[in-house]
Amino acid sequence: MTTMSVAEYARDCAAQGLRGDYSVCRADFTVAQDYNYSADEQAVWRTLCDRQTKLTRKLAHRSYLDGVERLGLLDRIPDFDDISARLDKLTGWRIVAVPGLIPAAPFFDHLANRRFPVTNWLRSKEELDYIVEPDMFHDFFGHVPILTQPVFADFMQMYGQKAEDVIALGGDEMITRLYWYTAEYGLIQDAGQPLKAFGAGLMSSFTELQFAVEGKDAHHVPFDLETVMRTGYEIDKFQRAYFVLPSFDVLRDAFQHADLGAIVARRKGQPALDPATV
Repeated sequence: MTTMSVAEYARDCAAQGLRGDYSVCRADFTVAQDYNYSADEQAVWRTLCDRQTKLTRKLAHRSYLDGVERLGLLDRIPDFDDISARLDKLTGWRIVAVPGLIPAAPFFDHLANRRFPVTNWLRSKEELDYIVEPDMFHDFFGHVPILTQPVFADFMQMYGQKAEDVIALGGDEMITRLYWYTAEYGLIQDAGQPLKAFGAGLMSSFTELQFAVEGKDAHHVPFDLETVMRTGYEIDKFQRAYFVLPSFDVLRDAFQHADLGAIVARRKGQPALDPATV
């Protein structure tokens, strides 16, 4: 996979109007967190956490809620080093600060080495309900708590290890869909238990979390690895399908034992499945 240099990527991001400061990136696209957040930013963090926690306590999977409690994310903007020390003791993962979206190759490398990239800036109070770029709230409140879950943490590392090989075979869209429908918009239903959410896109969304779990029109589909890899997704609207895991073990084991090369060879070039009809 060809990767832009940091300087090239910084110029490209500036041209797109992305707000992160990519000019200070290290070679692996990380930056210092620089914990100097204003009182207004701390207030935005507490507002977002207070509002979203009212929903996650009811609709999030217990492993996510346990992660929030263990890491302590709600009172103030998290200190990345402090959270890393706690997370490392639980599953061997750490947090690295980034200015926003980073190229695929360094992102996969971070995951493969149990480092999760988290944006170091936070949305404004005018953007409480929607933001175009993923910010610290999405990354931290959405993604980090579930990394305390050992089996899912193992899946994320494997994803980082295998993603580039799948892309090299022409399966870039397929491997992206897997991340989208699990790490971002995944649902889970333990045996005999109510449906719950764990994906970061849901955890950080006030409206879609309620729709995905409780909406009468939400389309819930049993998880199947190859079907997930073939199904299109929505970027700027509610998903038209949500895949439901029976356990995190099913996700990890399916990904670990699948012949990903064979899936790509079999499905490459085929149109994506319509999520509404999966």
